[in-house]
Amino acid sequence: MSCDKLVFDLSQEVEGSPSVFVKKDWLNILDNQNGNYNSNQSVIDTSQLSNSNKWLSYREGYLAVPMLLTLATTDLATSQNFLPETSAGTGSADYAVGLKNWFGQIVHSLTLDYNGVTIIQQTPYCNMWNSFKLMTSLSWNDVWTQGATIGFYPDDPLAFKFIKSGTATASGMGVCNNSTAGAFATTSGAFNNYRSGQGNEGFVRRQQYINFDADGVVGTAGVPGAVVPGTYDNTMLSAIGAGQIWKSYISKKVDGTGAGGVQGVFQISIMATIYLKHLHSFFASVPLLKGAYMKMTLNLNNTTTNFNTTAGITTLVSVSNAVGGVNPIMIADATAGQGGVALGNSTYSANISVGATCLSPALASTIGVQKGGVAQSVYLYLPSYSFNPVFESAYLSSPIKQIQYTDIYQYQVKDIQAQTGIINQLITNGIANIKSILVVPFFTDQVAHSGLPTGTPVYQSPFDPAGTGATSPLINLTNFNVVVSGQNAIYNTQRYSFEEFNNQLYGVNAVNGGMTDGLTSGLIDRLGFDMEFCYYYVDLSRMLPVEESVPKSIQLIGQNLSKSNIDLFCFVEYGVGTAIDCLTGIRV
Repeated sequence: MSCDKLVFDLSQEVEGSPSVFVKKDWLNILDNQNGNYNSNQSVIDTSQLSNSNKWLSYREGYLAVPMLLTLATTDLATSQNFLPETSAGTGSADYAVGLKNWFGQIVHSLTLDYNGVTIIQQTPYCNMWNSFKLMTSLSWNDVWTQGATIGFYPDDPLAFKFIKSGTATASGMGVCNNSTAGAFATTSGAFNNYRSGQGNEGFVRRQQYINFDADGVVGTAGVPGAVVPGTYDNTMLSAIGAGQIWKSYISKKVDGTGAGGVQGVFQISIMATIYLKHLHSFFASVPLLKGAYMKMTLNLNNTTTNFNTTAGITTLVSVSNAVGGVNPIMIADATAGQGGVALGNSTYSANISVGATCLSPALASTIGVQKGGVAQSVYLYLPSYSFNPVFESAYLSSPIKQIQYTDIYQYQVKDIQAQTGIINQLITNGIANIKSILVVPFFTDQVAHSGLPTGTPVYQSPFDPAGTGATSPLINLTNFNVVVSGQNAIYNTQRYSFEEFNNQLYGVNAVNGGMTDGLTSGLIDRLGFDMEFCYYYVDLSRMLPVEESVPKSIQLIGQNLSKSNIDLFCFVEYGVGTAIDCLTGIRV
């Protein structure tokens, strides 16, 4: 298409435009915990900001969340576990541990009180819903530009492997998508399925966001004159310097000696950014406000994972999460050439804690474990604006602003039988202004189906990204439909996987709904949907305005075709509205 009209329009533009705002400042406040997160909560109130007489933009706000990732041996049997990075990389654990997709996995649920009234109810596992929204709304350009900031890079849905019936391997147990390196694998001269031997690029990228190692050196690999570059030489940026600028970095590395009470310790101090708009749609909808008092309570997924490695085999022992949510930790594959091979034979405990202190009592008492090297408390950052008086008058000409946002209701359908299991479940008796339903399938927590120790849900596996942007793999539903107040939401009951992807999932939350080639977003493609992004989503928002206030029931029907028993996590999205006086912050 010719660009002549664009050239003509640009030639007529008048340079310059009046400034809407004359000043923008970034304000920050601490949460109320004084650096103590043993309660697995962070409470933030904005009383300091509500009295500042400034226009605040919660849409742009974010949380700066310090986290400490600790990995330590719990026995004294071996040494050589956590050597500093050397010229040959021997013993380096830099790629042995990392985080699952998106820093926001640390938030299990949240509530928001606005001027003393609760407007966001506590919904568990809200991070699963938020992960789906990010997976369907972000573009790959967003991943490149924002990924390191928010700890986001999707897992490769083709790089997983499955170890069944509780058998442990070097990769781990159950679904394992934790490989960090390797070429395209072949077996007996034949190609393997997809990329199970190639490595999960998403996992490696997320490790690189946080594992800056100032102990790296440039040296030789045993050959005189042969210089082999390491990671970074500490003459460029020291660990002290990284801590002073609050850069995520490896803050402690102590090698176990196998005697004298010295255990191996490896710690990464993380400075995470979590945007408010990614935590809840309310923050993406709220206008500029003055005088608004908010109190936000975050329930945190502080988690401890215990595992051991024996003769190259990695076995999960237990996972402890006080709120029962997702385990944000991933342990790398210990196969030769992979990041976890440096761990050697030992028993381990890995912990992720918000703040500067490891909240696992056993790990905290380990010799060598220290406080994190970045911040100690959660900060809320908000931009404040000073209006040009002309535009402020225009903004206040109608000070009552209507806010339309969505909230979620969560329900679980447990233990649907393999292959022949029929789904016929009432999800809710009545919710008004329904927008959509999302069904996230997982293998049940029985060893025969998940491959994990009985009672351990797959979203707590340190080898599996399930619940953090991925589902359990290869779960397909047939004869699928959603019945709203006795009416089928899908005209023809859905039988085939391509129908769900093409007719329901594709274009959800994307730019222009995926209708414009060359201008769209979303990170789930058809092959990814078939393999490990098995989301079942149905838009339920199409209704007459008079129906929006009528509570409606939702029933889920279908059949499980997976060869494993499954659980379904169902999220019902519904619309909420309120009116706020933007000058005083009062709800009207």
